[in-house]
Amino acid sequence: MKIAVAGLGFVGTSNAALLSKNNEVIAMDINQTRVDALNNYVSPVEDAELDRYLATKPETLRATTDTQEAYGDAEFVIVATPTDYDPETNFFDTKYVESAISEAQRVNPDASIVIKSTIPVGFTEKMRAQYPNATIFPSPEFLREGSAFYDNLHPSRIVVGERSEVGQQFALLLKEGAVDEATPVLFTDATEAEAIKLFANTYLAMRVAYFNELDTYASTMGLKSKQIIEGVSLDPRIGNKYNNPSFGYGGYCLPKDTKQLLANFDTVPQRMISAIVESNSVRKDFIAEDILSRQPKTVGVYRLVMKTGSDNFRSSSVQGVIKRIQQAGVPVVIYEPTLNSESYFDSKVVTDLDEFKRDCDLIIANRPTHELDDIADRIYTRDLFERD
Repeated sequence: MKIAVAGLGFVGTSNAALLSKNNEVIAMDINQTRVDALNNYVSPVEDAELDRYLATKPETLRATTDTQEAYGDAEFVIVATPTDYDPETNFFDTKYVESAISEAQRVNPDASIVIKSTIPVGFTEKMRAQYPNATIFPSPEFLREGSAFYDNLHPSRIVVGERSEVGQQFALLLKEGAVDEATPVLFTDATEAEAIKLFANTYLAMRVAYFNELDTYASTMGLKSKQIIEGVSLDPRIGNKYNNPSFGYGGYCLPKDTKQLLANFDTVPQRMISAIVESNSVRKDFIAEDILSRQPKTVGVYRLVMKTGSDNFRSSSVQGVIKRIQQAGVPVVIYEPTLNSESYFDSKVVTDLDEFKRDCDLIIANRPTHELDDIADRIYTRDLFERD
């Protein structure tokens, strides 16, 4: 079977690789650098498991910038383009998804279109009304950045927002590529599948926010946060996961997905969803105030990335902390070896770790590493368990 994938981010690349195990897959992206990387069997996103797979040089996987080449005679077109949150409209910006669907329909109207991008509740029905003869359905992803290919090989569940035979066929494609044969598969209606993704990510954000507020309380009251978290997490109904304090939940998914779900609640009574979104902002306020109470002369920021093992720092929590420290008039120096710029957020960027350590009297790290062991007395972090 020929399958096309639109978008070479971590969702698109990991799905393209997974499906290429048993099918011919052509990935389409407007970024020539990403296309060239994949055609040279180099992952365009940071993902160790994906690197190992591409090193086998799979002949069934290639990339292009040509939509005709990608979508022509494909049985499925998988849309994995970004949907950034637009603060002006309080909704996802779905223009790239809509463009991919439009182009796929123009090139190959017989292809079934599967939306892997995270979308607002009700988006698929809107697209079906616009293209009444097309087969369009969502199949949400539950992937971790940096481990997306592993999560596709070992999926916790497969959700397909289409109950017909074509939905079952697509679910089978995902199961054939996966290593785990007993993966649960759920077939739902399209709008329910969209809601599943947003509610799942908002629940995860709620856990992060809960343990961060626990940590804020313990720190303010002079209590040992780690002991409390360990005791709370021994309850099997709560569990020992998503409980490591941080500067806040960040990254590509949780911040925008929680805000999108809140926007979908515009005519529905609620309090909790608003509180989850607000809690993340309050946490950054507390972190910044706690740092400033130490009266640093220069604050160093160790890495902008959202978490260990990721090369993405879009909406990472530390960025909100940086802005608050800058507003207090304290100079900030950022160590980020992946950033090809001399400044970021009007702060100096350095790529030499020794220089970074010399220039800063206090260094903040959402997740410290052994690179900082020699200056442990100057590190500020809320990481208690040395894991994400």
